[in-house]
Formats: sequence, structure tokens, C-alpha cells
Amino acid sequence: MIILTGSNGFIGKNFKDKIKDEVLEVNQENCWSFLREFRRWKDVDLILHQGAISSTIEKDINKIHAFNVDYSILLFEIAIKYEIPVRYASSASVYGNLRGVFNPLNYYAISKLQIDYWVTDNIDKFSSIQGFRYFNVYGNGEENKGDQASPVSKFAKQIKETGELQLFEGSDKFLRDFICVDDVVDIVLNNKNESGIYDLGTSNPISFQHVAECVSSKYNGKIKYIPFPDHLVDKYQDYTCAKKEWDDHKFITIEDYLK
Repeated sequence: MIILTGSNGFIGKNFKDKIKDEVLEVNQENCWSFLREFRRWKDVDLILHQGAISSTIEKDINKIHAFNVDYSILLFEIAIKYEIPVRYASSASVYGNLRGVFNPLNYYAISKLQIDYWVTDNIDKFSSIQGFRYFNVYGNGEENKGDQASPVSKFAKQIKETGELQLFEGSDKFLRDFICVDDVVDIVLNNKNESGIYDLGTSNPISFQHVAECVSSKYNGKIKYIPFPDHLVDKYQDYTCAKKEWDDHKFITIEDYLK
């Protein structure tokens, strides 16, 4: 049996579609009652912890801490007790705008870094644990993410609805490491690495401008440039690039995905 938290989320649903074993789904609505009531821990082969408050603009620090930190630690302590392997979602947001150095820019990123620190301090207690700092994930199933959707999906939606996509001015200078959710699921489920916390991205960042041009070309849309919003100043990562951790994996490109 595999416990999958966040199974209703974008990435969680993609895991659920690929797992062939019995899956016990845990979501925000039932996560606390699950911890109180579940008794079959000895039947669990793996915990895939993907659930979290993932909004980078969420201001309720108590809510974020409860779900992203407190809940994760309680779940991981159970995993230690019953010697259950864990694979969990961290985030590249822990790096902020510093390359390879921790510099979280919002409460969500801070919560992810807190868990990474806790795991590092307790890593020898686990039978196996892997954390994955997801970079900018895109792919099928983003329909309900709203403003949190990747630019690949957001731009496509805008063109389909209005004939044009909206792009921040200066987007040729904003480079991100975009990774397809299919690659995320494949690596998390199938890698043979030892316990540790890994970057999970392509290590090949591209600009928002390039993404916009790919999507506009695919859907025959126009690009409309808009001013960069004041509320995102100093809160917006202008560059992300994963450490090279997966040289043996052939990543899907945005051009491949759009085909």
C-alpha cells in the first residue's frame, strides 16, 4: 500500500495515475483525521508526501506552518517508527534569487526549508527518505490551479479564451528551470538513489519570453506585454536552475510537450 498525500493536487493526481499499487489518498480535508484514525501502518510500503499549502502569496503563516511543517513532521515520525520509506515534495523556492544558497522569499518557501532542515537533522533515523526540490513543474492537470498554474498552461488558456497571452515586460530576463510533471513522477518513483534531498529540474533554464513564443506559435496567438506588478517586486524569482542530479534521464522539453 502507498499513502499519497495531496492526491487531489496537480502533481498528486499525476502520481495517482501512474501508481499501480493500492493507493490510500490523503488530502487537506481529511489529513488530520487520517493521522488520528489510521491503524494499518505495518501494511504501508511507501509514503509519497505531496500535500502542502503551495501558494507562494499565502499570508496566513499559522495555516502554512500547521499543514506544511507540523503535519509533515508528525507523518515523518510515524514513518520512522514503522520503518516506512518516504519520498516527499520540497521546493526550489528555498533558493529564492540566490543560486545554490538558501534565500526563501515567502512563507511557503520558508516552510519547505524548515522541513528540509528537520529531515537533514533526522535522516539517519529513517529506513529511507528522499526529498525533491521541485523546480517549475508544468503539464497535464493544471486546470484548477488558477494563478498558481505554470506559464505553459496559463498562456495556453489565455490564448484559447482571448486570442492573446499576457506577458510581463522584461520577461526575456526571467529564466526558470521548467520541468514536465511526467519527468517528476518518473524520477521520484523509479530512481535508486540513497536517502537525501535532491534538486529536481532539467538544469536547463529558459526564459518566460521563450515559453510565451512557443505557446503563441502553437496556438496562433498574440503576445501582449503588461507592466510588472508592484506586489511581486522582491518576491519573484528571476532565475532558477537545478543542480545536475539526473544526467541519465532524458527530459521532455516544452517544445516536445506542446507537440
